[in-house]
Amino acid sequence: MGQPVILVTGMSGAGRSTALKILEDLGYEAVDNLPLSLLAGLVSQGGVGKSARPLAIGVDIRTRDFAVAPIIEALDRLTTDEGFDILILFLDCNDDVLLRRYTETRRRHPLAEDRPVPDGIRLERHLLSRLRNRADAVIDTSETTLWKLKDQMAGRFGFGDKNELNTNVTSFSYRHGLPREADLVFDVRFLANPHYDEVLRALSGEDPEVGAFVAADPDFDAFLGHLKSMLDVLLPRYEKEGKSYLTIAIGCTGGRHRSVYVARRLVELLENQGRRVNLHHRDLNGSGGREML
Repeated sequence: MGQPVILVTGMSGAGRSTALKILEDLGYEAVDNLPLSLLAGLVSQGGVGKSARPLAIGVDIRTRDFAVAPIIEALDRLTTDEGFDILILFLDCNDDVLLRRYTETRRRHPLAEDRPVPDGIRLERHLLSRLRNRADAVIDTSETTLWKLKDQMAGRFGFGDKNELNTNVTSFSYRHGLPREADLVFDVRFLANPHYDEVLRALSGEDPEVGAFVAADPDFDAFLGHLKSMLDVLLPRYEKEGKSYLTIAIGCTGGRHRSVYVARRLVELLENQGRRVNLHHRDLNGSGGREML
């Protein structure tokens, strides 16, 4: 395996600069907006100052002499001729969220100086489509907070035990849609719903009263046992394949009671096995995933 080199690119406003900073914190030597004419030279020399550290290079449409075809050709040539371990990371985001981010920050889109922001977004997506298809990893930040992105980046690109599967468990509300980053999704709407109990309605799955109510469902123990048994089979196989990051999503109607409690119990089971697990409740506060990057 050659020297690790990550080319960080993606849609403007999707978090590319943030991802580059996270990689720097993980130990990469980060270089942003490098002119493409210098890309091959930088990689071949081992980075700025000939550092032994792996490289993370930020490139987007603002980069001087930016063009997708030369980027792909240069990377393919370096991979073949120089023996580098090169990976393209593409940060993406749905158009509605991108538009909202530009509106909230009152920034101009780089390709929409004299046009509406949606025009710039559409043009950029068209220009980058081939690069996105070529990417080795795509991270969608439409429903991603900063801490979630940090955890996801650390799981995929950190230098810990490469055989360790970093697992994220998230609860969510079906009203707000499936989590885009989910690898496995489990629907717990079949369980008795605390929402219809006036005493429990204002509480959440983090409260012991709600937990006791959900756990009292006659099918709860069987469901949790079968879920654990299935993951006991799947997780080692994912690790054997080399998968480093897994998101398990647990959904209910409102994302406040059943999914929150089940997600908490699942995390406890996995932690008892010595696994590294992170817990997140996407819709517990009714945000619908809008607490964004």
